[in-house]
Amino acid sequence: MESRTIEQFQGKTILITGATGFLAKILVEKILRVQPNVKKLYLLIRASNNNSARQRFTNEVVMSGLFNVTREKMGTIYLSSLVEDKVLPISGDISKKNMGIKNSQLREHMFKEIDIIINSAATTNFDERYDIAMNINVIGAKNVLKFAKSCKKVKTLLHVSTAYVCGKTTGILSEKSFVMGETLNKNSYLDMDKERSIIASKFKELRAQNATPKELTIAMKELGLQRASLHGWQNTYAFTKAMGEVVLGHLKENLQIVIIRPTVITSTYKEPFPGWIEGVKTVDSFILAYGKGVLNFYYGDPNSKFDAIPGDMVVNTILAAVLAHENQYSEEVVIYHSSSSLNNPLKLSDLMLYTFHYFTKNPWGNKDGKTIK
Repeated sequence: MESRTIEQFQGKTILITGATGFLAKILVEKILRVQPNVKKLYLLIRASNNNSARQRFTNEVVMSGLFNVTREKMGTIYLSSLVEDKVLPISGDISKKNMGIKNSQLREHMFKEIDIIINSAATTNFDERYDIAMNINVIGAKNVLKFAKSCKKVKTLLHVSTAYVCGKTTGILSEKSFVMGETLNKNSYLDMDKERSIIASKFKELRAQNATPKELTIAMKELGLQRASLHGWQNTYAFTKAMGEVVLGHLKENLQIVIIRPTVITSTYKEPFPGWIEGVKTVDSFILAYGKGVLNFYYGDPNSKFDAIPGDMVVNTILAAVLAHENQYSEEVVIYHSSSSLNNPLKLSDLMLYTFHYFTKNPWGNKDGKTIK
């Protein structure tokens, strides 16, 4: 794939949303490392203005350890000039009209120039406030689609979703898209306008009760979980990501939509180097708690499969999917699951054993300097 990637991304202008997110950072690093002859990378970043967006990109992305290999390979000065020349961080927010890009001249320039759009922006909190999750994961997806339709050269919009839109179904899950109104429990009809009006009504009710910001947050989180459960999803995140997919499929018209559904994204497997991770993600909190001696046992079936996928493998799936569908139009929404449980299953008992062996060989110390068993 590497040589094809180098070839086909040459001279291309790519827009990536959610550019300071974990996955998007790996994506940006990979593109700059394997294809420095890309024409331009527009990176949508939440910031007060474009200068702040560039500052955020420099501090949170380029200065991170992720770019160490590229820095060593290219040299600091060359990397800086490459970023200066090719990367254009833009202040924006997908939950707003025109993706929050206020400068109309810049927008018009982007409409003419962009070849590929990769939407990686999302809120990934499982129990996010329902209004926030709706604005980013559903309305945001709709806004990105509208923007993509205004771009003269864009043929494909690639959207990063999650495998957990499929819910708690067991067995092999097919890569099929949702249709408007479809739910996981089969007994209800999912009407997005109704969901938005339920959010508005709840806000009105809470304001009438003079709810504090904390009470508002708790109530909106509970509402999200209630609505998700009603329609068969396990949390607000998976529920709103499923709704985002429905919106894209329903309003796509002639645009090619490719959806990538990763499972639990973990640290890098190989690129730019093994084991790069940032912050504490899903499974990491359990591993950290075990290493600290806080988590001594965990309920679960030892033979249950834990589906994890390294971040660089997801990025390779994204790039390969963009290339595969660049000149291959499909009426249907194209979906790829990016997962490991079918070909290379990891059982919970394996995970338990690996963490035990790791912390036995590399024990941590507590604040008194004693070794944690």
